[in-house]
Amino acid sequence: MTLQFSLGSAAPESVETPCVVVGVYENGLLTSAAARVDTAAHGAIKRQVESGDINGKAGTTAMLFAPEGVAAKRVLVVGLGTQKTFDGARYQKVNIEAARALGRLPIDGAVSYLTEVDVPGHDAAWRVRTAALAADYAAYRYTATFKPREKSAQPELTALAFAGGDDAQAGLAQAIAIAEGVRVARELANLPPNICNPAYIASQAEQFAAQHDKVSCTVLDHEKMGELGFGSLLAVGRGSANKPKLVVLEYKGGAEGDKPYAFVGKGITFDTGGISLKPGPGMEEMKFDMGGAAGVIGSFVAAVKLGLPVNLVCVVPAVENMPDGDSYRPSDVLTSLSGLTIEVLNTDAEGRLILCDALTYTAQTFQPKVLIDAATLTGACVIALGKHASGLMSKHDDLAAELIAAGENTLDRAWRLPLWDDYQVQLESGFADVANIGGKNAGAITAGCFLARFTEGQRWAHLDIAGTAWDEGRKGLATGRPVSLLVQWLMDRAA
Repeated sequence: MTLQFSLGSAAPESVETPCVVVGVYENGLLTSAAARVDTAAHGAIKRQVESGDINGKAGTTAMLFAPEGVAAKRVLVVGLGTQKTFDGARYQKVNIEAARALGRLPIDGAVSYLTEVDVPGHDAAWRVRTAALAADYAAYRYTATFKPREKSAQPELTALAFAGGDDAQAGLAQAIAIAEGVRVARELANLPPNICNPAYIASQAEQFAAQHDKVSCTVLDHEKMGELGFGSLLAVGRGSANKPKLVVLEYKGGAEGDKPYAFVGKGITFDTGGISLKPGPGMEEMKFDMGGAAGVIGSFVAAVKLGLPVNLVCVVPAVENMPDGDSYRPSDVLTSLSGLTIEVLNTDAEGRLILCDALTYTAQTFQPKVLIDAATLTGACVIALGKHASGLMSKHDDLAAELIAAGENTLDRAWRLPLWDDYQVQLESGFADVANIGGKNAGAITAGCFLARFTEGQRWAHLDIAGTAWDEGRKGLATGRPVSLLVQWLMDRAA
């Protein structure tokens, strides 16, 4: 469900709405909005604090129904934790929990005053943007492949207003555009691989381009890529009945002749591992192996919706990695688009094999200002950083710092890993210019080192989102990362 967001300036005790949302810290300290509601309601909130029904722990919620003296039908009180340690991450968390609690109520609208809470180092626009994105994230429901259900007779939350004035308007506009990009990314990644295959990704990109001025889409099929010399990418797709596509989206929002920024996203729509077959348990999660593609497409959508004054290219190599009599094998030697030959030591290290050709094509065709790839590339990155931070690699300190700053701003964080040439020796081959894996040590880094060989002369960065692109488990959903990070980085460049 898509929430409609707006700003409001009415007093919390007098706004007529199905529900107002206010905050209480762990020591019983009420925010200014909560204090006004409490005064109007003759101490109703303080009484619940004193009785222990409201403890103020971060993310906890309590409901007051139809309190006398308050115009709203309900008051949702959200715990903020300790005031002294309150920060951006906690602010995001309490807004997600508030939205989840609202979603469980039989209401169609609410007004949140959590945006008035002081978050050190962040202004009103940031607070509103973060709150809106948190609410949209919590409201997302995957329904595409369920049997259609009868519409519930009870109302559902469709509109959410935030306390804020003109200084928050820019944050709200950004949130609406970024939320759309995140939803696009999540939906693409959540779809099953029998629907979201290379042809489907290409068709969705073409539809988006047809609906927007300044946007064009080009799709290269396997025959065209064969003519051009995409030997590495095409090898990965050889075992699948779903032929590879190279999807190229262009947005011309900047000055004519300005070099574009370029995003490249790994689009393995399903990864069996190929001949180096993955174990069965957990293989169903490999539909998420196109999380990088989903992320860069979502970032492209958000940039277009924001009307950013930049030129932007989004390139997605969309491929399925399957075992078959025609599949590529361990010990095959492939000739990449760059001319470098690659010894295949493991067919499950396929993401880098499609990315290397896509990166070469993007660099040669568009000569971008900056080239950034996003990929669910290595399990090693998940071991190193877990589910909280994406792995960032770049030889350009300034670019790495920009991306880390964008991640900190949006709470879509990345952590830099070294990309030293010391690691390149692990990729040496006796039969080709480079091997496609570097052994079990420093697996995330050697994957980045492999890609670095195909981005010489480019201002390039690599984001390994294997740990952050989806939530684990049978019911885990795509997260939409790193859309927020990449869009913030683009907004910073546009500014």
